[in-house]
Amino acid sequence: MLTRVSITRIVRLTTDDWERLRALRLRSLLDAPDAFGATYAEAAARERDGWLQQLRDLPTFVAVSDQNVDVGIVRYAPDGMLISMWVAPEARHQGIGEALIDAIIAYARTQGLARLLLDVADHNVAAIALYSKKGFVPTGETGSMPAPREHVREHRRFLDLRG
Repeated sequence: MLTRVSITRIVRLTTDDWERLRALRLRSLLDAPDAFGATYAEAAARERDGWLQQLRDLPTFVAVSDQNVDVGIVRYAPDGMLISMWVAPEARHQGIGEALIDAIIAYARTQGLARLLLDVADHNVAAIALYSKKGFVPTGETGSMPAPREHVREHRRFLDLRG
């Protein structure tokens, strides 16, 4: 039986939260290694200063459950990219991914952006469906993940923020 996970809030992490970021990234990389450019080994080897720098450079939003557990993450790259999207398996299909995307859309709008981009693996059907539901459309650009997952094909999607 599926246990329902409710989120109570979406929070933006600060540098004080570097251990939360580390825990979420490591969990996401174990759960879905072919969904991200980084590898688990790279992330596990990153030291405290590296996590702090990521939090300074990449606005990071986390979904927190009603039981005060982090159940999802999304980050924003300064070039207008939605990156690092992940929802814990026990929290999927309950609107958490949509809430995280909404947080990034709201943040991007505060930055005055006209568009938001993301890259998604072609085989990640659930993510593609979520992004489509939120209005992201393919740009026609394709590529592959960096080594060691260069066999994973991905494509770029675009969301017009002016509408």
